[in-house]
Amino acid sequence: MNPQNNDCIFCKIIAGEIPSKFAYRDDDVAVFADINPAAPVHLLVVPIKHIASLTTMTDADALLVGKMVAAANKVAKEQGLAERGYRLTINCGEDGGQLVQHLHIHLLGGRPLKWEN
Repeated sequence: MNPQNNDCIFCKIIAGEIPSKFAYRDDDVAVFADINPAAPVHLLVVPIKHIASLTTMTDADALLVGKMVAAANKVAKEQGLAERGYRLTINCGEDGGQLVQHLHIHLLGGRPLKWEN
């Protein structure tokens, strides 16, 4: 089984087809900058395996999502966000604001964050 989707921009970043600087990467998770940052620190935490959304993940993927959260926490500490705080957000589906159909966590910090709506 190919864990990548050839039409997915995040899969292309993970495969090195689109240049990106990784803040973190291991066999399961990659972390890189959002190209349209909503905060001074805005990173995306993505699984290496292509999972379109929370709605398509399986029970077997739950451990992987836990690894994503652990990676986000590690990077947040490295970015100096842990003391003042940060936000982790998963958008799910069109109405939830998910623009790329590859499961990802937004790691936001570096300023006080408010809910926009």
